[in-house]
Amino acid sequence: MPTVSVKWQKEVFSAVEIDLDQPGYVFKCQLYDLTGVHPERQKIMVKGGLLKDDADLHKLGLKEGQRLMLIGTADAIPQAPAEVPVFAEDLPEKEQGAAVLGHTAGLVNLGNTCYMNSTVQCLHSVPELRDALRGYSAAGANILDPLSHTLTVATRDLFNELDNSARPVAPYRFLTVLRDKYPQFGQQTNQGVYMQQDAEECWTQLIYVLSQGLKSSSINKQLSAPLVQELFGVELQNTLKCAESSEASSENETVFSLKCHISQEVNHLHDGLKHGLKGELEKTSPLLGRSALFIKESHIQKLPQYLTIQFVRFFWKRESNQKAKILRKVGYPLVLDVLDFCTEELKEKLVEPRRRQFAAEEVKAGLKKDEKGKVGAEGVKSLETSTLSERKEHDMDTDGSATSSTTKSDGSGAATEVSGIYDLVAVLTHKGRSADSGHYVSWVKQDNGKWIEFDDDQPTVQREESITNLSGGGDWHMAYICLYKARAVPPA
Repeated sequence: MPTVSVKWQKEVFSAVEIDLDQPGYVFKCQLYDLTGVHPERQKIMVKGGLLKDDADLHKLGLKEGQRLMLIGTADAIPQAPAEVPVFAEDLPEKEQGAAVLGHTAGLVNLGNTCYMNSTVQCLHSVPELRDALRGYSAAGANILDPLSHTLTVATRDLFNELDNSARPVAPYRFLTVLRDKYPQFGQQTNQGVYMQQDAEECWTQLIYVLSQGLKSSSINKQLSAPLVQELFGVELQNTLKCAESSEASSENETVFSLKCHISQEVNHLHDGLKHGLKGELEKTSPLLGRSALFIKESHIQKLPQYLTIQFVRFFWKRESNQKAKILRKVGYPLVLDVLDFCTEELKEKLVEPRRRQFAAEEVKAGLKKDEKGKVGAEGVKSLETSTLSERKEHDMDTDGSATSSTTKSDGSGAATEVSGIYDLVAVLTHKGRSADSGHYVSWVKQDNGKWIEFDDDQPTVQREESITNLSGGGDWHMAYICLYKARAVPPA
């Protein structure tokens, strides 16, 4: 077998054996082992031109010791990863959690505790709340009563278990502390069986406790409101007008949910919210010196990052001495626009954020190009980073404060704007005819976009179109509480 020498860059490889009975590609593979130059990149100068992969080497007339020229660039030497990859299945079982399941773990029903399980799963879907709870420490005991502090710690620990467990979690400690703090959740029948409870009451009480202890971690000292108020608080402007005189007054209040009132005229969430923001009440009129009818009308003057909506499906029925259920079908959207319910002042402030949001969505959908002529995700990124300095000027109020009714803190120090447009991220449903019986289930949208039905310890993947079918009209699961998340607004 003859040998040749090969010159490559500044190196010379002598006595390289060449098998004339093999095609040219085999010789290139030999050189690949010596130089690291991939065969497809090799240019070998031989008599008559370049060596081809299927060349017959006998016809080249190669002589013993003949020098060949190789041109080509070697592949980079593979580098070991900076961090050794860890596969989910190699983790300890207690650390696998959502990495293996693709969603958080389920919760074991400890005896008519589906109302609690569904509430916890919905609130656990809020990442800002999870982050704040991770940072909650024993210092909270200094500002809370002992039971509120203990319940906050129990919520933190339960959220951590849901994040890290690959198996259903049994929330014994959380349930015990919840019943210690709110004894109504420990009511029993004459037979000693724990009774079913109202999930909305559990949601309200838990949000209240967390609102007392969790403070914003924002570095902006102007944002001094508790974290839960920043995330869920809806600031309303209430106007009271006397139906019998010209007397009128207004006041502001912060609530953690809006009510969707249900009547014969209500077929959609939008209609129910209108009814919920209007009402009548009887109170003493200083002007008339007697009791009179007042018309109350509310408008949103500050929007939250997460909008909670309760469908008022239960009412007290004297005949049966229990909470009866309104089964009427009330539709709700995956995307909710609450602009119609805002004050005129807030509507004006929302004009610019909404313009940027709609422009970004059109760019992303490929309907138009951004200012630099880019479309799709690249165009949205360009739009978001184009004039960041203008955003800072836009956010500054006349007194130097960098907050407004359209700017919210995400709990990490960064300010995010809201536009009045919200995406559905969780639904708590009830199946049955009474709030004190039946079954509660939560339907939660995961970070990967999938919807999971949490029926206690049985999580099941669901299609998105199935979520809006939970609107009522029969004995099937129907929406009782909906949780919407504000859609992100690109910076100015």
